[in-house]
Amino acid sequence: MPSNEAALEKEIQSKGLNAPRLTPAMIDSVIASEHYFTAGDGYAGAAALTVEEGGTIEPPEQLDLLTFCVLILKNGFTVTGESACASPENFNEEIGRKIARDNARNKIWLLEGYLLRQRLHEQG
Repeated sequence: MPSNEAALEKEIQSKGLNAPRLTPAMIDSVIASEHYFTAGDGYAGAAALTVEEGGTIEPPEQLDLLTFCVLILKNGFTVTGESACASPENFNEEIGRKIARDNARNKIWLLEGYLLRQRLHEQG
């Protein structure tokens, strides 16, 4: 859980805001698995299907600066996040994965928020 998210959760709890809501733990609980790759990995994987035997696959350097995270949710739905690095010298795999994962995880908040609101609406 991002530190700002933990601080916000603590504040919500300290104010006694306990109506039905989502929590960071709820968001994390719906994630079944996470997968990472760069656009260069995807390019190489796709090119491998057609490259001639003994041929080499060299994706454009810029594709190695774009990191993707795919989160598979427990219900089988997928969400994606990405992280692009402007300067090749600043590329760091760990940081790129963290940013991509945070971006994917933020989409779960929207989806789960909609589902909670729908359930509350149906309860009337």
